[in-house]
Amino acid sequence: MAGVLYIVATPIGNLEDITLRALRVLREADLIACEDTRHTRKLLDHFGIAKPAVSYHEHNEAARAAELVGRLEGGENIALVSDAGTPLVSDPGYRVVRAAIDAGITVVPIPGASAVLAALAASGLPTDSFRFCGFLPAKSSQRRKILEQFSNEESTLVFYEAPHRVQDALEDVAAVMGARPVVVARELTKLHEEFLRGTAAEIREKIVPRGEIVLLIGKGEPVADDTPIEDAVRALEQKGMPRMDAIKQVARQRGLSKREVYRLVSGTATEH
Repeated sequence: MAGVLYIVATPIGNLEDITLRALRVLREADLIACEDTRHTRKLLDHFGIAKPAVSYHEHNEAARAAELVGRLEGGENIALVSDAGTPLVSDPGYRVVRAAIDAGITVVPIPGASAVLAALAASGLPTDSFRFCGFLPAKSSQRRKILEQFSNEESTLVFYEAPHRVQDALEDVAAVMGARPVVVARELTKLHEEFLRGTAAEIREKIVPRGEIVLLIGKGEPVADDTPIEDAVRALEQKGMPRMDAIKQVARQRGLSKREVYRLVSGTATEH
């Protein structure tokens, strides 16, 4: 009889957040597949769990998946864990799970800690509908393109962000999305847990860029604006925003196409 692949959530900081079921599964598993065996060994040692462990990560996951499925088909039960939180959520593991399913192996989730849900629940932003988008791109131009794609999203947006990039990311959020409500959740479940709430520009001025960060962006509220389109674009340019970015932002705010706003502004410039 084939074994079972367990997807086991582990703490994102506070070790007390591991579940009793997760501890039982880790103790009973024949093998624990870890994103980083050294990191997971600290967790296992803390709870007195002595089980063999094997690494899987983005560089060896494709090859490791076949090996793990072979062991599952041989009857072994395997627990899959990431360094923190729920496996596969912006972490490796998808290939292993997909290969197991394709081989007819039973896959069982063991729910637990999740930075996405923890941040969302305490953010104060609407939770009836949300969209998790993983990590934002490292380059500003690519970040802005992604944010522009989500600018009309009618759900709370949730991103992961690296501490050394968060201030630049907040600058891009302010440029693309204006004064929408933003929450930055930092060091969740740890000693210095912190929630910063306000606009992206406000948070950027006071954030300490350290620790694990979740960035949440609320849905924008439509605001009536009778300012002539050319004046609205010019005002954004005077604040330092590039011309095309200003045109895109005004187009979104007015429900117009970028081409239409560009034509109106260009026509005005020609007349002058």
